[in-house]
Amino acid sequence: MIKKPTPPSSSFSRQPVALAALAWLALAALGAGLASLLAPAGPLAVDTTRSLLPPGSNNPLGTDLFGRDVLTRLLWGGRWTLGMGLLGLAVTIGLGLPAGLAAGYFGGRVESVIMRLVDALLAFPGLLLAMAVVAVLGPGLGSVSIAVGLSAAPAYARVARSAALEVRAQPYVEAARALGGSEWRTIARHILPNTAAPLLAFAATQLGWVLLNGAALNFLGLGAPLGTPEWGATLNEGRGYLRDAPWVSTFPGLALTLTVLAANLLGDSLQEALQPQ
Repeated sequence: MIKKPTPPSSSFSRQPVALAALAWLALAALGAGLASLLAPAGPLAVDTTRSLLPPGSNNPLGTDLFGRDVLTRLLWGGRWTLGMGLLGLAVTIGLGLPAGLAAGYFGGRVESVIMRLVDALLAFPGLLLAMAVVAVLGPGLGSVSIAVGLSAAPAYARVARSAALEVRAQPYVEAARALGGSEWRTIARHILPNTAAPLLAFAATQLGWVLLNGAALNFLGLGAPLGTPEWGATLNEGRGYLRDAPWVSTFPGLALTLTVLAANLLGDSLQEALQPQ
């Protein structure tokens, strides 16, 4: 009789750190989604008479050099930053997941070829590899998403391979193969569902990495067009006024830091909840 895997633990709901991380991510997504309602004036509205005003009643987070409201640009910037992060994560999973599962399940020459390519990509620093991809594709947030997603894919492929190797040796996989199931059907019905826990947890952690490196590329001016209220680009705009108007960079930097931290904490909590052993 084949023993089925035990269902995931429900301890996630009893982890206050995980709930706080999830709440922050939900709040950031909600603020970005409702930016047009919460800040109807728009992030590009210029008023030079209100340049570099400190936080106050009319501008809760102050204004920048061109009199643009920092809170407004923070909300709208969440659309660019979070959208870039989610697209980059989709690229990471889309490339790393099938490569890792195929290497772990088939083994042999397939594994050797895939993992040597992964090792070659891992030999490059992630940010340097992303910069090289942007140089090839050209500047733009789409290029940044592809670049950071591609640079994160090798690590995801390694985790997927390790998970597939562990599941491949289980009796229910051997039984499926003995019953004549095709290789890809076995992967889809048995390998992928039973590797979902570690891969989901690592995906949350990779989201933080993608957000951070994407913001770094935008900070360097390789992604977002000039004036775009993306968090990394906004950090670059405010760095020349850190002494006189620190709020221009402080609040986007704080939002980015909390979002990356929340993604990392969420990944750790998911790993603990889904694989308590």
